[in-house]
Amino acid sequence: MGLRRPGQPGRVIVVGSVNVDLVMRLPRLPAPGQTVTGGTLARHDGGKGANQAVAAARTGAATYFIGAVGAADGESAVDALAAEAVDVTAIERVGSPTGHAFVLVDEDRGENQIAVASGANALVSAGHITAALGALGLADADVVVLSFEVPPVALAAAARTTRTAGSRLIVNPAPVLPGSIDLLSGAIATPNAGELAAITGASGITGASGDAEPGTAAAALTRRTGAPVVVTLGPGGALLAAADGSEHFPGHQVLARDTTGAGDTFTGVLAAGLAAGQPLPVSVRRAVAASALAVTREGARTGMPTATAIDEFLATH
Repeated sequence: MGLRRPGQPGRVIVVGSVNVDLVMRLPRLPAPGQTVTGGTLARHDGGKGANQAVAAARTGAATYFIGAVGAADGESAVDALAAEAVDVTAIERVGSPTGHAFVLVDEDRGENQIAVASGANALVSAGHITAALGALGLADADVVVLSFEVPPVALAAAARTTRTAGSRLIVNPAPVLPGSIDLLSGAIATPNAGELAAITGASGITGASGDAEPGTAAAALTRRTGAPVVVTLGPGGALLAAADGSEHFPGHQVLARDTTGAGDTFTGVLAAGLAAGQPLPVSVRRAVAASALAVTREGARTGMPTATAIDEFLATH
């Protein structure tokens, strides 16, 4: 059974992907069929799930990661997680190469385009997830985090096990997975505005047409899932929709260098706050601040802040 840290009622357990990010910074992002020259290339550790685990661990949460890497090329990715105090016991080594993400970043605006080769992430199995969660002995104070870069059958097993244990579930529905509405039942969802529109549109949710405002769509999704929805709005902050109403948490004006990993930072810090016993609105406010700090540096993980850095930032913003 995984240990809990003093003063931390719960743990953060992330089920998700590990990737190697190949990041090219460009004068501008290419349009379809266009070639843009003058880029610079860098390699970073990434993967939505792994990034979320690092974001949670940096704020002091006892954090566990469940996923898979390539047996031949994955040890450096595992070592990078372990160096961040993430428990890596439940990372499988499999026959496929470790996942890779190819990230293009606009030098001036920090916006990005991302393509992913799933590799080992596509081999994460329901059996492995169920066994790993069982070994941890989930409790009601724990927070399990899912994102959609591993197979749906594995995600379903994780959601089912989490609900049975009575633990809190956060689902970051990215990239959008067709037919994933059942995974959101009873879970705190953390889509961005585009993902929210895609989910509500594909699910035919009453009151959330494809052109609905995020607040309207989030409220409709909340009614469908029976749980809060937190919509990330980039520089606009975040919108929390719950059964008792909605609340907007404004963003912060910062000089964005790279938005890669901003959503992962948000989800990881949100999970850490809930695992620490913070109310949901407090956790959202801290996650917004953490995301603002994260985009000021290059790479998905480089700018992810500590709890102290978040406190200091909020004290002056």
